[in-house]
Amino acid sequence: MLTAGGLVAIVFGGSMVVDGAIEIALALGMSETLVGLTIVAVGTSLPEIITSITAALKNQGDIAFGNIVGSNIFNILFVAGASSVIAPLTIESKLFFDGWVMVALTVLLLIFSRTRFKIGRREGAVMLAAYLAYLVYIIIRN
Repeated sequence: MLTAGGLVAIVFGGSMVVDGAIEIALALGMSETLVGLTIVAVGTSLPEIITSITAALKNQGDIAFGNIVGSNIFNILFVAGASSVIAPLTIESKLFFDGWVMVALTVLLLIFSRTRFKIGRREGAVMLAAYLAYLVYIIIRN
């Protein structure tokens, strides 16, 4: 019962997020792509953020790292795959650049994780700075 109720809540909540994001985009004159890359992305990533911070505070770095990498792999392969099986996804051409940014930052994360097998404050600051720079870029682009 709880699993079925949770599934219904996720579907209903997801629909509300998408509808709300579209309303925000239209009300502020923003593109749906910008809202998806910012507001929706942050909102759907909050559980991963909390889980990773909790794991890091408990010195469970493997859980934090696995959560981040696993969530992204799942989202790219399963969520995008399942969504496109149900209904074809139309992708704006400028999102290809975003894909390359994601690949580059994934490689950077791999390099950081292999350096002394530790992602420290400096590496974290670089990743945060890269995200902020990317946010500025997509806001200016859109």
